[in-house]
Amino acid sequence: MGRKGSFIEKQIESKYLNETMTLKLYQPESFSPLYKYHICIMQDGNDYFQLGRVATLSDKLHEENDITNTIFVGIHYQDKFDRKDKYHPSGQQQDDYIKFLVHEVVPLLDEELPTYHMGHSRALMGDSLAGTLALMTALKYPNTFGKVIMQSPYVDHTVLHAVQDAKGLHSIDIYHTIGTAETEVDTTAGKKEDFITPNRVLNNLLNEKGASYTYHELEDGAHTWKYWQKDLTRALTSMFD
Repeated sequence: MGRKGSFIEKQIESKYLNETMTLKLYQPESFSPLYKYHICIMQDGNDYFQLGRVATLSDKLHEENDITNTIFVGIHYQDKFDRKDKYHPSGQQQDDYIKFLVHEVVPLLDEELPTYHMGHSRALMGDSLAGTLALMTALKYPNTFGKVIMQSPYVDHTVLHAVQDAKGLHSIDIYHTIGTAETEVDTTAGKKEDFITPNRVLNNLLNEKGASYTYHELEDGAHTWKYWQKDLTRALTSMFD
């Protein structure tokens, strides 16, 4: 069955990253320049389109009027080492990647698409390290990105301190999931790490800080797309209702 929406690619010659970055956009079937659209920017973009089946899900949710007009934008990485450099809280390129999102991606999308030009109409979505990057970016730029969807994010002291010190947390809507079986997750560093314990600490902290916040633990959920994909309908309808 063919998709009802349409894919478009845009490229940015990033001065922050010194490389050509490709944005893959998926517009709903009803797309028209006469309407305004929310934007969901996904790191691990190819994974969200291929493993998360976001385009197919977008077709279904738009057709059934379960989400407002939303364009999904995927940005991918070169390899696992490039991904760590750009997404990890202590990654060598994380600051530059965040500047790329804020100062290059958002202006391009606002120029090329009929968007609302408002932070609350822009979401960052990601799994694992990509979810961490989504949160860290929104904490730094809450007026630019007003929604965060993070599925099984990597959480360390840098992340917790960023949440503790955040000034604009009240203006961000956050959706957060973690699987109860995420006790020994394989990482790029070649080690196994417990993800659920620090995610529960993050949950407590976000609640203490009074964030606009939705949290779910996925029963027996592992650190895989099998569980993230199944959770996407709830995530998207929660954030783009």
